[in-house]
Amino acid sequence: MRGIVLIGAALALAACSGGGGLRDLRTDTGGPDEFSVVPGAPLELPETLTLPPPTPGGTNRTDAAPKAAAIAALGGSPAAAFAGGIPANDQALVAHAGRNGLQSDIRAVLATEDAAFRARRARLNTFNLLGTDQYFRAYARQSLDAYAELNRFRAAGVQTPTAPPR
Repeated sequence: MRGIVLIGAALALAACSGGGGLRDLRTDTGGPDEFSVVPGAPLELPETLTLPPPTPGGTNRTDAAPKAAAIAALGGSPAAAFAGGIPANDQALVAHAGRNGLQSDIRAVLATEDAAFRARRARLNTFNLLGTDQYFRAYARQSLDAYAELNRFRAAGVQTPTAPPR
């Protein structure tokens, strides 16, 4: 009896494999495979087991060039990580994005403005009795209804891909 159960389990497992996996589900364009895992460097035993002091901004023994590895994993040229500056094919995009000037502390400014906006919205919200974060409720008027937009584009004659059911 135990043998029949084991054979049945093996057959059920083999039937689920399908042979192809996720790679067959996408069109192979030669680009990066978002499902792959970037292999790490091989493990090695250092001469001494004492930890060296951290070097902020310095390199890592196991990952000497992490930016180059990430660029290579995404299908780019690892040399682009060391070129510095903006690649030639992106210069027009960066120039257009910065046409009205750049603000160096934009992240801090936006974080402060966002906190103030949510605080104002929380005061007006009667459901905020427990002091919980009301992020989605504060930005509800600015959210986009994906299905309404999909229907609007389809009505305008724009070819749209299929969408998941609601």
